[in-house]
Amino acid sequence: FWQVRIFSVIQHLVPSPRRWQSSPQTLNTTPSLQEVMLTSERYGVQRLPFSHVSNRDLAFFECLMPGRVITDPDELKLFNVDWLQSVRGWCLTGHLVRCLHFGPCLGKRGGTGILICQAGCILENLSQYLESMDFTMPLDLGAKGSCHIGGNVATNAGGLRVLRYGSLRGTVLGLEVVLADGSILNCLASLQKDNTGYDLKQLFIGSEGTLGVITTVSILCPQKPKAVNLAFLGCPGFSQVLETFTTCRGMLGEILSAYEFMDDKSMKLVESHLKLSNPVTGSPFYVLIETSGSNSAHDEEKLNHFLEQAMTSGLVMDGTVVTEDKRIKALWALRERITEALTHDGYVYKYDISLPVKRLYDLVTDTRERLGRSAKNVVGYGHLGDGNLHLNITAESYSHSLLEAIEPFVYEWTAQYQVSISAEHGLGFKKKHYIHYSKPREAVHLMQKFKAMLDPKGILNPYKTLPASSL
Repeated sequence: FWQVRIFSVIQHLVPSPRRWQSSPQTLNTTPSLQEVMLTSERYGVQRLPFSHVSNRDLAFFECLMPGRVITDPDELKLFNVDWLQSVRGWCLTGHLVRCLHFGPCLGKRGGTGILICQAGCILENLSQYLESMDFTMPLDLGAKGSCHIGGNVATNAGGLRVLRYGSLRGTVLGLEVVLADGSILNCLASLQKDNTGYDLKQLFIGSEGTLGVITTVSILCPQKPKAVNLAFLGCPGFSQVLETFTTCRGMLGEILSAYEFMDDKSMKLVESHLKLSNPVTGSPFYVLIETSGSNSAHDEEKLNHFLEQAMTSGLVMDGTVVTEDKRIKALWALRERITEALTHDGYVYKYDISLPVKRLYDLVTDTRERLGRSAKNVVGYGHLGDGNLHLNITAESYSHSLLEAIEPFVYEWTAQYQVSISAEHGLGFKKKHYIHYSKPREAVHLMQKFKAMLDPKGILNPYKTLPASSL
């Protein structure tokens, strides 16, 4: 009961504190926390008829978690504003309780690669734990130094290696979930095959915390690759980026584990704001190609053959290949820290789109032409291997007129290809009213029925994911 009580009281009031543990740089502090408009005012949110946090509640929290009740107004500000400084919550009582960080891994089923861990485990810690036993996490994100596996599962996070290992819907074997009424649903299976009844865990994967609070996860982890190579290449155009992908998928086959693309504008932001060094300059587009296998000589031979083909056919202008762990991490930083670089460029409008691969960059070009000088930068990058574009637009500060020029244009542009307005980031608060661009009315109606059945009082992550039900 206490788990539900904690989340129902504070989860909808408090965004996570701003942090980016993967890098030492301080995030952009403009605008200041005081200047970020209250989300309720910017978006006209009417508070649902929930109770207010009372002194009795605070005493309960203090008893449960001594020393975790915050009353300092300055410290509260850090928890009320998201790290992108785009939304600001409001602690109604002027108090906040730090949520528990659930404990470490509960264990790994010997030799099977099945990891059972609590929801509060940080992704990077899990990766290190598994690597010490020659396994690897199937999920890898730029924010791995701060994100929790429970949140990853609740949002069905995609990441950098969906191309190789698939999504969490395939690798998560079981879940333990606390429901809105305080009951615990134990579907913590460690079976790869179980066809008895409905697969209930799928309801909670990607539900963004609106149906239940994930507390424990069982996940299938592959063997750690013995040989890893990373190629960073420059391409003369996006058509060459596409053809390079087709070529490498055909020639590298089973050892291809990641294919990422970045445009020149995103690379320039990383160089200028984060002072990272790009070893391959002067190209309109860049690609990161990772191979993972069990035989270094075999993998290097295949990669070299592919690179020779790509260079001689004019698909690639220049490039570099690294095999040492330190240099691999340095090259991955050029891709993983684009989001961080964008926060230094001003206010960021972020879009996460699933598109046909051939049309992936057309949206960036059309958006750039539509916005003209009203936007500071319009950049595109993402997971080309699974058709996922990250479209980001920066401006000196938040502008409602600029937002109206972007939305619903981006969603209408996307809808013409019958794909998704959110490939991996979810709908959350800002996109819930646009769900109809990707889902038919009947599907949305059924989702609302699920929500009403599992959370009739609407206490679990309210105001998120689904438009208000007319039920």
